[in-house]
Amino acid sequence: MQIRAAVLEEFGKPLVVQDVGLEGPKAGEVLVRVQACGVCHTDMYTASGVDPTGYAPTVLGHEGAGIVEAIGEGVTSLRPGDHVVTLFSPQCRECIHCTSGKTNICLAIREQQGLGYLPDGTTRLHRGEERIRHFMGTSTFAEATVMPEIALAKVPSEAELDILCTLACGATTGIGAALYIAKVEPGSTVVVFGAGLVGLGAVAGAKLAGAGRIVIVDPSEDRRREALGLGATDELAGGDSVVEEILEMTDGFGSDYTFEATGLVAVMRQAVEAARMGWGQCVIAGVAGRGETLDIIPRYLITGRRVAGASFGGARGRDNVPELAQLYLDGKLPLEKFISHHLPLEQVNDAFDLMHHQDGIRTVLTF
Repeated sequence: MQIRAAVLEEFGKPLVVQDVGLEGPKAGEVLVRVQACGVCHTDMYTASGVDPTGYAPTVLGHEGAGIVEAIGEGVTSLRPGDHVVTLFSPQCRECIHCTSGKTNICLAIREQQGLGYLPDGTTRLHRGEERIRHFMGTSTFAEATVMPEIALAKVPSEAELDILCTLACGATTGIGAALYIAKVEPGSTVVVFGAGLVGLGAVAGAKLAGAGRIVIVDPSEDRRREALGLGATDELAGGDSVVEEILEMTDGFGSDYTFEATGLVAVMRQAVEAARMGWGQCVIAGVAGRGETLDIIPRYLITGRRVAGASFGGARGRDNVPELAQLYLDGKLPLEKFISHHLPLEQVNDAFDLMHHQDGIRTVLTF
């Protein structure tokens, strides 16, 4: 079949929306008609050429949601007509990681996925004789995509897919950091560094968990206002003195939980140092540049603070994303507040510009 897709042809250059070929699903694969896709910093990071693991040509996009159109041999958990959210972080439920109960990082297709291929080492995207690699196993800047069954989460059909697509990456990363990694306790104090989609997700997750105080730290007054609307109780602009300000707000102890959602190593260090002595936990959800290191004074760890990472918020996609979608339907997760712009696929480069200028929270492409 022929589809319209946004292809990364050359690093540092605008994506090119064009017709490409898409082959049908093979064994264990599913053809999804994409309805909506959020535009994430990871897409822009790869397109810029800064990511040394990037490749081209490829169809970018990973924060997608759509409707199953066809299934390959052996697929049992999905059928045509099902509504799904795409998962760059799959869940096979069988590998040593999935069965351990200790991590959400599935190993089943990780190697081929990182190289731009589906599990059998081939692609379904092409342009004549030229093969086009998949991005993060998803390639959702397209009218349709073929993905492994284990990388799709079935969600309630009554929920709007242009809203649920945020659960494919940013929203779940933030919400999950609070619910699945930190396991925020009722009445606790939380500080969130960064009020982009991941940070706002952490605010929403902390509120859902019953946190008593939620402090948002971001230089943007507009973004802090968004966070206050989602449940933050206090706001700080950040800067060199922010750790001292947080200590002053917490009687000198620090916050029970801190969340870093900027990707800046200097802010990560502040998040560690703002965590409470004795039991404070710092969760790193932002992605730093390749080769950057986080400098932590050992004394902060020896005196009881813990540091954890939050790949996809610790969420097990096929299990947890449907649960989060139901919380949205129940009115407990205001996912719609994360979306600031809707644009057609043809304006994908405008979506990158909006992100570059920090205009809004999340732009969603619709098909």
